Amino acid sequence: MFNFLKYRLIYFLISFLVISAGLFSIVKWGYRYSIDFVGGTYLEYRIGDKTYNLREKTLNQKEQDKLISTLEKKMKAKVTVLRLETVGATLGKETINKTVIASLLAVAGILIYMSLAFKGFKYAMAAILAMIHDFLVVIGSYSLLSRFFGAEVDTMFVTAVLTTMSFSVHDTIVIFDKIREYLQTEGKEDIEHFANRALTETMVRSVNNSMTIVFMLLSLVLLGGSTIRFFIITLLIGTITGTYSSPFVATPILVWLAKRKKEKSS
Repeated sequence: MFNFLKYRLIYFLISFLVISAGLFSIVKWGYRYSIDFVGGTYLEYRIGDKTYNLREKTLNQKEQDKLISTLEKKMKAKVTVLRLETVGATLGKETINKTVIASLLAVAGILIYMSLAFKGFKYAMAAILAMIHDFLVVIGSYSLLSRFFGAEVDTMFVTAVLTTMSFSVHDTIVIFDKIREYLQTEGKEDIEHFANRALTETMVRSVNNSMTIVFMLLSLVLLGGSTIRFFIITLLIGTITGTYSSPFVATPILVWLAKRKKEKSS
């Protein structure tokens, strides 16, 4: 049995550095938002064998025709319109509102389910804190991608975030179920002993399971189209941080909460 929890301070330091870098990026640079969120007119056109993209404030039909005419005069060539979309900002606000509601419902559902299933609020709290950890890692990392690689916040990013939140809890439940089983059948030992034992028994399976997903996502990043690249990268980040947080964030928090409760009751 390997003593994983011996290095809990290192795990928390890694999480602190990653989350701090992401939060700094959010505060300092924020995000680039897609047209779905801020509204406007998106024009994709071709001149010769070259394709160009242009995003402007919301334009009516007359303004769109004038823009294309101006481009043709400036470029002295025929402009072939490949894509022309005008979107209002209402969609973005509605999407954000629904995302917040969905996230809160998910958190409430996990709290209720895990509290009942594990007969203890500490299990649910540890899982929720780990999920918040993963959420912060993903949104912070995406801000860095937005700053340095031009990633835009769109509906696919929202989908990736919600998917990450659900994946985050999966491995955590497996580990917690093992710890609960040991406590019920061999409850004489300290919970930290059972936590290390559970991590030792489940670590290889969790890593193998996650690596199959990681390899698939990496192939999509390398070979997939540019329209889904940042969506896939977000899922990749979520998969990695979800695999990391279950043993190295959720489990140490559970052990700390359990010991704290035991100290108060003694």
